[in-house]
Amino acid sequence: MAGATPAIEALLAAGIAHTLHPYDHDPLVTAYGDETVAALGVDPLRVFKTLVLDVGATRPELAVGVVPVAGQLDLKHFATALGVKKAAMAAADLVARSTGYVLGGVSPLAQKNSLPTIIDETAELWDTIYVSAGRRGLQVELAPNDLAAVVSARSWASRTKAPTS
Repeated sequence: MAGATPAIEALLAAGIAHTLHPYDHDPLVTAYGDETVAALGVDPLRVFKTLVLDVGATRPELAVGVVPVAGQLDLKHFATALGVKKAAMAAADLVARSTGYVLGGVSPLAQKNSLPTIIDETAELWDTIYVSAGRRGLQVELAPNDLAAVVSARSWASRTKAPTS
């Protein structure tokens, strides 16, 4: 497939059923998840964002949380799920270097460096979910168990916080 991202190539290589959903990304928008939900008309609980977190005690050590766009990750709960003392959002430059993707296009699939990945258990409520396909303006729809298998993820109750106004 011409212009395929590493995420798409990984799904094709693994024989995972998926559907691509491109949309026009506005370069002025930085609320990527909200833009995706609006552009595709999908329930924000079914669209999942890929967050890269630093869980290292003395130096950066990264992990990935895949959580619904409709909430905010509870960092303390995420750290507990990984068995570490704390978690913080990773610096943007570190995210890009480690994953090979730009912010707003970070996919949990086929990252440059394989990171421990945990998928919010609410993904299991859906037959398929949407995650970034590796670039802004492109989502991939797939079964949550297929995503978990490809990225060797485990599920956890994230206790995502409801959005605040």
